[in-house]
Amino acid sequence: MAHGKKYVQAAAKVDREKKYPIEEAVKLVKETAFAKFDETVEVAIALSLKKGETVRDTVVLPNQFGKEKKILVFAKGDKAEEAKAAGATYVGDADLIEKIQGGWLDFDICVATPDMMRDVGKLGQILGRRGLMPNPKTQTVTFDIKGALGELKKGRAEFRADKGGVVALTVG
Repeated sequence: MAHGKKYVQAAAKVDREKKYPIEEAVKLVKETAFAKFDETVEVAIALSLKKGETVRDTVVLPNQFGKEKKILVFAKGDKAEEAKAAGATYVGDADLIEKIQGGWLDFDICVATPDMMRDVGKLGQILGRRGLMPNPKTQTVTFDIKGALGELKKGRAEFRADKGGVVALTVG
């Protein structure tokens, strides 16, 4: 496959055998970017995991990138007011559950208070398939709504190892 001259020039700057320190790698990514749009920077790390082992966690990146995320919060009473004040896009309880059961999924992240999880659990089939189900391990089931929303808006990213033991994460 023939590549364009911009690609060839960018590829000439990279030594594929060399392992770059992170600062130098970021500088090199910025130098070799030639597209007329904001390019995505992704990190892929191959781990040597044994059979049955997996890696799943979250990381808070220093700045948000991409479009503004639509955050839905399942909460009642004071926590619902706290979520609205913290900048949640959608806040509710039974009304949102019914809306989602009807097929509405116009949000990117779902957060819930622990007292709402009994009702939110009914949405497991719908939210679970799309990776939107609130989970205590990913800190999306919490009473600290303000803190969780602050991290999510700032740029918290979730990652997990695939079957081959590779963790891929978009970082910019």
